[in-house]
Amino acid sequence: MEFGHLLEAVMLVCFGFSWPMNVIKSYKARSAKGMSLGFILLIITGYVAGIAAKFVNHQLNYVLAVYFLNLAIVMVNLGVYFRNKALDRKSEKVSEKKENEVVEEKRSVVLLGGMMDELIPVNALASNFEFNFPMYNKSVNNLSIKDAAKIYENSISKMDIEGIIIHIGNEDISFFMNNEREFDRLYLDFINRIKTDNSKCRIALVSVEQGNSEFKNAVDSMNRHIKALADSEGCVFVNLDNAKYWKPEATKAALDFATGMGLSVRKPLSDVAEILYDYALRHNVMRGADEILVS
Repeated sequence: MEFGHLLEAVMLVCFGFSWPMNVIKSYKARSAKGMSLGFILLIITGYVAGIAAKFVNHQLNYVLAVYFLNLAIVMVNLGVYFRNKALDRKSEKVSEKKENEVVEEKRSVVLLGGMMDELIPVNALASNFEFNFPMYNKSVNNLSIKDAAKIYENSISKMDIEGIIIHIGNEDISFFMNNEREFDRLYLDFINRIKTDNSKCRIALVSVEQGNSEFKNAVDSMNRHIKALADSEGCVFVNLDNAKYWKPEATKAALDFATGMGLSVRKPLSDVAEILYDYALRHNVMRGADEILVS
């Protein structure tokens, strides 16, 4: 009888020898793929039945210890299965999130403006005029200089941009009229915030449209301030009052010629802005300029 117990123990050791290696392999894999919960539960059920049989037959000897050892190792494997299953779910969520996110290319140019700017189809224009960089429209309805830094922080600061076109002021007429210095300070702080992220970032400041004649003097004064900020900070100033002189198609032809000659020409932000706002003016996107909001 003792020899029979010995053979049973050998059988159990042979069956159970692979479990520790299986546990280590599954733990390192960090995935439940290839693991079978049903199979593990079936093995556990078998060992529990074997242990119960030992108690029923009053065979409380060293073989019972081997049953318990094997059962313990399989239980560890069960724990690893649930751990790996949780890691799989987490990995799937990360993958799904990445798939749903818009992949933003590097070395891009961003348009940041208000309601009027939101309607400019920058991707279509970038394709039509063959911009040699990706472009994104991050404009926000009712954008004020008071909110610009926060908007930049939330939606632009983590992007790899090499240029930004800023069109801010339509929502700040009243604020500017009451406190020119504070307007200038906020605008300057915003420019410096961008330069802190990228000292080589190209920046273009776009003038406020001449709209409601009631505020013409205030708009003229604001544009002089914006131009002064552009000059002092080494930014490009784009004056929308000169829109009637713009020739976007001529600009495209000149750049096409340069590219054909083998020159790597990166479109100046002034040309990019002219292309964007020429479209906006011609397609009446800027019609809201006649209804400047005064807050």
